Amino acid sequence: MISTHTLNRWFLLLASVMLLPSASLVAEVRLPNVLGNHMVLQQQSEVQFWGWSRPAEKVQMTAAWDGVSHETTADSGGRWSLSVRTPEAGGPHSITLKGDNEIVLEDVMVGEVWVCSGQSNMEWSGDQNLPQSIAEAPKANHSGIRFFYIPKTTSDYPQDDCEGEWKVCSPEEMIHFSAVGYFFGKHLHQELKVPLGLVNSNWGGTPAEVWTPKDRVERRADLLEAAGQLQPFAWWPKDPGKCYNAMIHPITPFNIAGAIWYQGESNVSTAHAYEALFTNMIGAWRSAWKKDFPFYFVQIAPFTYGDNLNGPLLREAQTKSAAYPNTGMVVVSDLVDDVKNIHPENKRDVGKRLANYALAETYGKTGLVYYSPTYKRMELDGKTVRIHFEGADGGLVARGGELKEFSIAGEDKKFVSAKARIEGNTVVVWSEDIASPVAVRFGFSNTSIPNLFSKDGLPVNLFRTDNW
Repeated sequence: MISTHTLNRWFLLLASVMLLPSASLVAEVRLPNVLGNHMVLQQQSEVQFWGWSRPAEKVQMTAAWDGVSHETTADSGGRWSLSVRTPEAGGPHSITLKGDNEIVLEDVMVGEVWVCSGQSNMEWSGDQNLPQSIAEAPKANHSGIRFFYIPKTTSDYPQDDCEGEWKVCSPEEMIHFSAVGYFFGKHLHQELKVPLGLVNSNWGGTPAEVWTPKDRVERRADLLEAAGQLQPFAWWPKDPGKCYNAMIHPITPFNIAGAIWYQGESNVSTAHAYEALFTNMIGAWRSAWKKDFPFYFVQIAPFTYGDNLNGPLLREAQTKSAAYPNTGMVVVSDLVDDVKNIHPENKRDVGKRLANYALAETYGKTGLVYYSPTYKRMELDGKTVRIHFEGADGGLVARGGELKEFSIAGEDKKFVSAKARIEGNTVVVWSEDIASPVAVRFGFSNTSIPNLFSKDGLPVNLFRTDNW
């Protein structure tokens, strides 16, 4: 039998062990996943390093590009951050962070960083058997292009961190990455000759509401009503803010050059609210990043929707959204082989058009073709209507025969198919059935693939002169 004295000694020993400091109980300096090996930092700008540690812990950071030590102290909640100025594009660099522990980040590049977001047409990659991604993959060895892929995640509240890991572009990694994002990044990388960081944050099928902070939707009755009309699906969320909280908010301290976006198909049933929703989303992102970065997006392609005007009304809303400051829209109505396929296979040219827009508007490159002609005004002249365009100074051309996809109406608001001819940088429209026309529409149906182009080779955007 064990004596009482012996038992007391055991209890005292156990208590003393429990009171000893343990390494597992010391809060080590920790970084969010977006700050890691192989990452790309935005060049010649203030970038944030942030993370967690024990309260009041001193955290020191030193970057190899200048050897300067930066120091901060964690707050009472164990959060810390510091700001560092990055040099011109280049690398690789190492970065050392020290607190109670030490973290060394290796193979860090400095260049241009872009977020690639939206729904399935941004998400689609070689994983969905896209021929262009499969053909490109074997030659996709680009050490200067880096990918950060954020897994599909939702949250009811804004998150501080997300899953993900920076990867160097290789055939094995490129095949899984957004095709539009990759071809966009590759073109920028080749033209700018700087490292490119691409953040892949997208989810097929998602409406724009889930990428917009919930309060932005709730503060407007029209947006809240439209959100309530969205149908639930098993494969993606529909509630406002769900993806923003988990897939955008965690990376907002990470400085970026801009964002590209391909989404809208899941909002065709509420096209009337899309312009307000979309521009609110862009504004919310910029507020969170504290930066009015450029935002370039793709107009959705022709597709066989249920209602014959769902598609063009959404494309019209996107066109109006392009008036929002520091945005730009690329038209892709000519890059469609099958209007029954909501995922057109040609993603290379979509990415290149986005890249040309960025090269011209963000990076000041000249001589690029990037702006599709858009409707400016009309002139009534008896039985004909003359249409003037923005961005058609170089002239217009018809591909494959006579112009098509024009319709015209009189006061009765009944549209009929119209004839049209090009005169310089304008188009004259008429119909023998309409003696006194008052309105013209162009490409204004779900499946319309017009053949009117600028002489520079970009399709003319759809339009209507009425508001009926």
